Amino acid sequence: MDRTFVIAAALFGFIGVAAGAFGAHALRESLSPRDLEIFETAVRYQLVHAVALLGIASAWARWPESAGTLALSGWLMVGGVTVFSGSLYLLVLSGMRWLGAVTPLGGVTMLAGWAMLGWAALRAGSSS
Repeated sequence: MDRTFVIAAALFGFIGVAAGAFGAHALRESLSPRDLEIFETAVRYQLVHAVALLGIASAWARWPESAGTLALSGWLMVGGVTVFSGSLYLLVLSGMRWLGAVTPLGGVTMLAGWAMLGWAALRAGSSS
């Protein structure tokens, strides 16, 4: 599973850098300043969580007793990024503003992923 999260991190990182470059170069002239800001928010959260997934994969080797909680944390972050950043990308590129109502679900899911990561660290620390 730790390998899975490294692969997910690499994919999110790759797509995040590509999307950031696309936004900075190809979209800068065609988007409103507000939409460009929204697009950049999606990129930023995606890249931050790519790094977080690397941390989860690293913690896996250090705290094998927390593997289940770490897996939950990782999958929550993967799902959260997909919904949060994905909905923002689609909102900006398609003009479907209703997708803004979906975005907070991704944010809450990412928060749950961070909470599970903290819980995994607390549990691992109490058993060592």
